[in-house]
Amino acid sequence: MLPDAVLDRAFRISISLKGLDGLLEIIGGLILLFVAPATLHSWVRHVTAHELAEDRHDFVATHLLHSASQLSRSTTLFGAIYLLSHGVAKIVLVIALLRNQLWAYPWMMALLGVFIAYQLYRLVFDRFSIGLTLLTAFDAFVLWLTVLEYRRRRRHVRPT
Repeated sequence: MLPDAVLDRAFRISISLKGLDGLLEIIGGLILLFVAPATLHSWVRHVTAHELAEDRHDFVATHLLHSASQLSRSTTLFGAIYLLSHGVAKIVLVIALLRNQLWAYPWMMALLGVFIAYQLYRLVFDRFSIGLTLLTAFDAFVLWLTVLEYRRRRRHVRPT
């Protein structure tokens, strides 16, 4: 078994990365909420123009452009609500965990469990992707660290 100091450091780093992810989700959600789909499509067209000029079949650029062309007000509203709710939940839980709030551990484990289940569903029934596989593996790693840290913290709490 790894020493507590190593597990604690790995836990804090991985949770901090989840917090950064939550912050990026909030920023993305706000962009989707306040920027019109046509403007988003224009931004993506501008950002991908150079790459597509070099290689008109560039995988990332063509997929970004295709996705941006499919945006509507309802899809951006759904995306905004989805990203904002996930981002806020992650930020609240990460702050509580970094402050050693015992109540946050089960909530983070539940949230990660739901994310992992949804991501596995998408990998199996929707479309396999390396990115989603890596994200799912990272979430499983963070879940494992959270369980270990929660058990360790509970052992050190004295009943009152």
